[in-house]
Amino acid sequence: MTYGLLILPFAAVTILVTAVSAVRPGIRRRLASSAIAAAVLAVLTAVFDNVMIASGLFRYPAEHVSGLRIGLAPLEDFAYPVCAAFLVPALFALFRRGGPR
Repeated sequence: MTYGLLILPFAAVTILVTAVSAVRPGIRRRLASSAIAAAVLAVLTAVFDNVMIASGLFRYPAEHVSGLRIGLAPLEDFAYPVCAAFLVPALFALFRRGGPR
């Protein structure tokens, strides 16, 4: 199985939960904040993954990645932090009690 296929369920859940959370107040602000958080997490992922891969802590077999890389880090490695940046706020919006604060 490739890392790209492994990401698909996480991305699908993120898209679904974020879409469902649109019924809660503050969707525009939440999406803007998520986009900023995703950008910050992508930069941090690029820096630290490249350091860890360069130091030999782990490697990605070529047959399991798309071949697209940012430095040494495969593009697929950036999906998890981006999904987290959108999924976590969406879950909080859905499960928060009461109205907006």
